[in-house]
Amino acid sequence: MLNDHRCQVRSVVKVPALALGYGRKELPIDKPREGFLSLMGSKGGENLFQRMVLPNGLRILVEEIPHVRSVSIGVWVGVGSRRERDDQAGISHFIEHLLFKGTEKRTARQLAEAIEGLGGQINAYTTKEYTCYYAKVMDEHLGIATEVLADMILSPRFDPGDMERERGVILEEIKMYEDTPDEEVHDLFARSRWDGHPLGRPVLGSKEVIAGMRAADILGYFRENYVPGQTVLSVAGHVQAKEVFDLVGGAFDAWEGSRSDLPTGEKPLDLPGVLLKKRRTEQVHLCLGTRGLPTGDERNYSLNVLNTILGGGSSSRLFQKVREEMGLVYSIYSYPSSFDDAGLFTVYAGMSSRYLERVVSLIQREMQALRQGEVSREEMVRAKEQLKGGLMLGLEGTGSRMSHLGRSEILLGRVLSLDELLAKIEAVTLEDLAAIAELVLQIDDLSAAAVGPISEKRLSRLLPGGREKVS
Repeated sequence: MLNDHRCQVRSVVKVPALALGYGRKELPIDKPREGFLSLMGSKGGENLFQRMVLPNGLRILVEEIPHVRSVSIGVWVGVGSRRERDDQAGISHFIEHLLFKGTEKRTARQLAEAIEGLGGQINAYTTKEYTCYYAKVMDEHLGIATEVLADMILSPRFDPGDMERERGVILEEIKMYEDTPDEEVHDLFARSRWDGHPLGRPVLGSKEVIAGMRAADILGYFRENYVPGQTVLSVAGHVQAKEVFDLVGGAFDAWEGSRSDLPTGEKPLDLPGVLLKKRRTEQVHLCLGTRGLPTGDERNYSLNVLNTILGGGSSSRLFQKVREEMGLVYSIYSYPSSFDDAGLFTVYAGMSSRYLERVVSLIQREMQALRQGEVSREEMVRAKEQLKGGLMLGLEGTGSRMSHLGRSEILLGRVLSLDELLAKIEAVTLEDLAAIAELVLQIDDLSAAAVGPISEKRLSRLLPGGREKVS
């Protein structure tokens, strides 16, 4: 389905993000959890992907998987909502929509039919640091999928009438999002720590900015940021790398534009805060957390083992204690999320208002226990096996493998081998877990964000050093 925007999708039981810290969102194809480590390269010493750079700067990564019949292709543009000024909030996501509205030679319907008429899938999603356009087709249709994506990226129509219609669609999407409190509270939490910074804003932007966005602004932003030098194209499936390089080179070699060296912006000022959106809901939707680690920080491996123990699945401490033993919540989980120079560590829980204080107390108690080093070797081994198993299971589809390649290259500029990743997980020690718990799980650094029928005073009393804000 076009413009499904799965960057907003979340699951009840979360799996922690490794190394890149992708957080709670799901991947678009084959739906592997973004909590799984999205870095891969070689297996058992054998190189599974090949890399090429076109003269215009476009990076191409290909993984050959001979035992499948499908192929997935993704175009990863290194621009997301973090690049936006306040008066541009939501423009990256707006452009993502518009690229599906037609090109110089295809209507929106023809774009969809070109892929879906072959039994394939085509979609896109926007994040805070990149935008991805992708397709999945049978191997014999890779040429068509490549040509369609190239047509969308290189020759979008940007018709004024389409812009007005899609503006209405996005405004409805924002309303739908605001009607989903267990979604909205996560962005509210980011704002509680990064208020005033682009990382603290929703990817969708705001109704006011979207309503006033001009065609000239959209076109200028597109021309400035959609350039080959900050784009990655990844392919995984039943293909030959040389044929892919020739195919992609022919489709994208006319793409021009210098590399956009715009900085990602200043590092966010990370301060604990309390932020509430009052709403008459049946539950209080709460995010509680602290600062995390930036993308690529080697300590993310330790943090993800720690997260698995705390709230990374149905066998985690929080799930077993707060849901299974106490029966206070339906959904509770934790996850790390990382960006270029900042990160968050978040615990989410949804509960009846009368249970709020008990749930927060239990969360803090489990955090404190981890800070005091109360982790057995057996518990650490189980967490490692869960992470490694999740990593391996997440690599079974061509979509997930394509995503591993593209996202690793666009965010880190490199792709690690699977053996290296497994070794880094296995190398985590009890001492590492104690050190990362001491660093991240600081009770005095806790922030809280909530959506529900409670008062700001009640929420702020739960935490030390919080500042009150009412949305």
